[in-house]
Amino acid sequence: MQKKLLFILMLFTAIPSTFAQELTVKSFKIASSDLTAQTQPRKDTNNCNCAVVKVLFVGDIIDLDGNIVKPIVKYTNETWVYMPQRSRQLKITTKDYLPLMVTFEDYGVDKLESNRTYVLTLLGNNKIDERLIALLSSNQQFAQLPVKTVSINVKDGINIEMVKVEAGTFTMGATAEMESPTDDEKPAHKVTITKDFYIGKYEVTQAQWYAIMEIEPIPELYMGDQYPIDEVRWIDCQKFISKLNQITGKNFRLPTVAEWEYAARGGSRSRGYQYSGSNNLSDVAWYRANSNNTMHPVGTKQPNELGIYDMSGNVWEWCLFPMGKYPRKPQKDPMGKSNGLTLELRGGDWNSYTKDCRSSNRKFLSYENLTNGIGFRLVLTE
Repeated sequence: MQKKLLFILMLFTAIPSTFAQELTVKSFKIASSDLTAQTQPRKDTNNCNCAVVKVLFVGDIIDLDGNIVKPIVKYTNETWVYMPQRSRQLKITTKDYLPLMVTFEDYGVDKLESNRTYVLTLLGNNKIDERLIALLSSNQQFAQLPVKTVSINVKDGINIEMVKVEAGTFTMGATAEMESPTDDEKPAHKVTITKDFYIGKYEVTQAQWYAIMEIEPIPELYMGDQYPIDEVRWIDCQKFISKLNQITGKNFRLPTVAEWEYAARGGSRSRGYQYSGSNNLSDVAWYRANSNNTMHPVGTKQPNELGIYDMSGNVWEWCLFPMGKYPRKPQKDPMGKSNGLTLELRGGDWNSYTKDCRSSNRKFLSYENLTNGIGFRLVLTE
């Protein structure tokens, strides 16, 4: 089957450009819950923050033309274009299709706004392209449905973004890709998460913390609304979650150790990376080598396979209860167990070495420990 698919791919790439047809715009809309323009800002010539247009297209984009603040940022099937506010058009040139001029007003957007993120989705109408897409879509190795996300409004315009993690089985602990694992990561063992859950797309931010706790920011600790909350104890997290559940009527909590590691590895979409989302730590994490000795706003590195940010680096994250020594036998939904003395943290922080940022790495601290570089991430169960 793989050889057949490879042959089809090779045949498709060999088709001459004379078969190229027009691109079409599937949609162009504002992404109200996407914070990229705010967390990864870029200034225009008037020193105002740009808008970000994320161009989603399966194919090769050769050039983008318009009122663009370069450089352009390219990922697989996704290109980020920074444009000044009030921009109205974007011209796109691809390898296999005729150039396309997109006039934003044609899709209900009169002009771009500063600090806003927009998503432009393009499709090619070549019939061969459509057949190939249909074929690949029938094979789960090549095509997957988008990850479900939810945005929960809490209060005063404060939202919490959550990503759905589908149930599944994974190998927890010292798997083959983990370099120099410690003894407490052994033995590697099978764990099954039997129920879907939602986990924070980002670490809990300072804006969220102070709004829910209804307290004024502490000047010496406050760095900005989009920075993760720092220097919080496990028991402080429980107070925050209790207040949050009262406000929303929902069932937020800290992730179990198994849930945290499963999500960090990419859940059912895992590609077997050592860190959360890459084998190149600098792509996905703020840590000792690149942080300039400070934490950074959430979501400013690449996400992992599920679209979750900062599960490696930036701040350590509290888990619900420690797991203790790992068993050899497979487990289902392990909750961990309180020993009254220590709790477990995951992910590493802005001052961590690479080994601490591996998805399987474990750290233990007391309930009362109060030190910098420690935050948390929420889980929501239905």
